[in-house]
Amino acid sequence: MTYHLITFGCQMNYSDSERIDSVFENMNIKSAEKNKADILIFNLCSVRQRAVDKVWGMLKNIKTQKHRKHPSASLGTGKSTENTKIKKIIIILTGCILPADKDKLKDKVDLILDIKNLVSWPNIIRDYFFTNYKLRITNYEPFKSYFSITPKHSSPFTAYIPIMTGCDNFCSYCAVPYTRGKEYSRPAEEILKEVNKLCVQGYREIILLGQNVNSYQSFMSFPPPIVVEGRLQRESPGTSNCLFAGIPACAVMTKDDVVNFPILLKLIDSIPGNYWLSFLTSHPKDMSEELINCFKECKHLMPYLHLPLQSGSDKTLKAMNRKYTAEQYVKLIHKIRKRFVNNSYIAISTDIIVGFPGETKKDFEATAALMKKIKFDMAYLAEYSPRPGTAAAKLKDNVSSAEKIKRKNYLNEILKKTALENNQKLVGQTISILAESIKDNFAFGRTNMMKNVRIKLDTKSTESIKTQKILIGQFVKIKIIKAGPWGLEGEMVKK
Repeated sequence: MTYHLITFGCQMNYSDSERIDSVFENMNIKSAEKNKADILIFNLCSVRQRAVDKVWGMLKNIKTQKHRKHPSASLGTGKSTENTKIKKIIIILTGCILPADKDKLKDKVDLILDIKNLVSWPNIIRDYFFTNYKLRITNYEPFKSYFSITPKHSSPFTAYIPIMTGCDNFCSYCAVPYTRGKEYSRPAEEILKEVNKLCVQGYREIILLGQNVNSYQSFMSFPPPIVVEGRLQRESPGTSNCLFAGIPACAVMTKDDVVNFPILLKLIDSIPGNYWLSFLTSHPKDMSEELINCFKECKHLMPYLHLPLQSGSDKTLKAMNRKYTAEQYVKLIHKIRKRFVNNSYIAISTDIIVGFPGETKKDFEATAALMKKIKFDMAYLAEYSPRPGTAAAKLKDNVSSAEKIKRKNYLNEILKKTALENNQKLVGQTISILAESIKDNFAFGRTNMMKNVRIKLDTKSTESIKTQKILIGQFVKIKIIKAGPWGLEGEMVKK
């Protein structure tokens, strides 16, 4: 038996898919190409209408192929023979799905399974195949069961680590509180053990995930600490290799051993290894002084921050229920950048929605002006689409599709200029990149500021070719020789 998994949405969904892969592998169900799989799984995201529409179209096409000829059927004739076997395709839907989207899609799939109930999927799927009954709503297993499933990482050097899920902010346009539920933070010890294991395995990049990582909060009981030469030794009696041995004294717990996000970062940063550390995503209203200081205090933390703006208009921000003003956002950016002096730099990316209900030309111009002022390194621009059940869905979607596209394109032109300006500052610098792939005599990778880089490889000597084969998944020194708005070009630095 085989399966094929199709994933939509953010990094959290892709991280969930790695756990789904692990579950199916443990069931001895192998991955296969889409047109050969017995089970098709759609890990959907309802945050954008476009993804829902795409799945709808794919399901309509699949419906006509629900019963496929087994490979043993006569090929090329289109006719059944005595040896022809017909196999039914089972379609499973999961992910961040709004109730309205579930209702729309339920008749086109066999099972709708909640990702939070992933630990029970094997039993549910076996029951379905043996009894062929439609799934009823079941009680969820604890989150711990879902997160404790060891993922099958899609990359041998970059790992996504979910530290929390859900959101309590209820931005008026956002589906996440209705699809992921209330905020839940994983136990800190569980996260630290997972990161430690990855570092031992030689992973080079650890990316912490959450809808709003800034609001992470957990509790952890430590053995009584002993400070030795400014570092906390947390080994229990008789324990020779405790995970928490050697944690910096600055990472000491707060009252009642509460672990907030900055403390979690410091604890992870204390884990030895040659790796980069980053996180997604932050809410501007929750960017504390303590968290900002982590960019200078944590040696593994990448100089990169994704901080969604959404709009530069105070009126629109209020309607979005974002709980900050444009001026507060600008002051926050200035405060963050002030931590980086003496030729150091932090790259800042953002999210912006155009065409939110009631967004006037003046509101849009405020967003454009703020983009020019802040000079983002990258911005993910989206046209507003109403999500059923959200507060904004009750508002009149009064900005036309054509106007939304026009506004998005205008902001993209601003971004091209500021991104190019920022990237040009790196020309001539020697930096480390994480090499990710090699194709057509070029190596491709990323800087620690999440900037894409292309490097021309030397293919003349046999020694160079041998060296290049082991570049992938390693940190490589390069010199930046050219900059564009969406990436950089570099050359290898000879040792």
